[in-house]
Amino acid sequence: MALLTAAGSSTGAGSTGAGGRSGGEEAAQRRRGRAGYLLILPGFIFMLLFFVLPVFSLLATSLYVKPEGADVGQFVPALEFGNYAVVLQNYWPAIIRSFGFALIATLAALLIGYPMAYLVAVRLREHKLLKGILLVLIIAPFFTSFILRTQAWKQILADEGPVVGILRAVSLLPDDGRLTATAFAVICGLTYNFLPFMALPIYASLERMDMRLIEAGADLYASPAETFRRITLPLSLPGVIAGTLLTFIPATGDYVNAALLGNNQNTTMIGQVIDSRFFRVVDYPGASALSFLLMLAILFLVILYVRRFGTKELM
Repeated sequence: MALLTAAGSSTGAGSTGAGGRSGGEEAAQRRRGRAGYLLILPGFIFMLLFFVLPVFSLLATSLYVKPEGADVGQFVPALEFGNYAVVLQNYWPAIIRSFGFALIATLAALLIGYPMAYLVAVRLREHKLLKGILLVLIIAPFFTSFILRTQAWKQILADEGPVVGILRAVSLLPDDGRLTATAFAVICGLTYNFLPFMALPIYASLERMDMRLIEAGADLYASPAETFRRITLPLSLPGVIAGTLLTFIPATGDYVNAALLGNNQNTTMIGQVIDSRFFRVVDYPGASALSFLLMLAILFLVILYVRRFGTKELM
């Protein structure tokens, strides 16, 4: 009987100890969970104050109306969804033009940026000094102002500039032809200004690539073109997707290149229209409606693009 009692006491003590350890682990997990929430709280508050609330404010402003007899810039809260129909009817050519310019500039940046990134990340992987110099040259445009870079392109493509002179000399441009104030100039500016956003993500993907995979392709008698198509390109596609998004999204809403290199009816982009409606015409509801439509359109296209070419399907 004494033995049974002692055994029961021992078993109870063991259960208590196990329960104590389990309770301690649960308490530690709860503390770690609270610490995690505290760590993300500043970022959450920042996003709430400077992204979520402004978006809702933009949406509310897009539904305002101007009362009869009100002064310029005076609007009252309302639910006037007709503002969206009005701006779409008046400015749909600028919206289409903006997406077209951004798409062409993105493709041009991809055609230029991919070979640059491949050269630095793959071909020059063993030449550390030259690789570092070229990498600095890729990001060098960030060292100067966006507006200054665009103004420089205005001088390069000017009627008295070297590019126009050479094109006229070889009869590729008429004597009275020009490059500024054309869609070509705007697309050149967009491509140049956003080229680092394309090249750097591709470089990051190629830099992580295991070179032994390319050697294995050569050992299996694959041609360089086939090795690139089957190995290099699929491994770099996450960088390509990131680069195209980082280029296309800001290029769509850009207005500096269109204003400095175009500045006419045939080169007007939606960013120029929004800027004009906000600060010149003082049409806050119309400008807000255009901004909200542009944001929704970009979000829709990005979702379609990522669902079709998302990195989850590539890895």
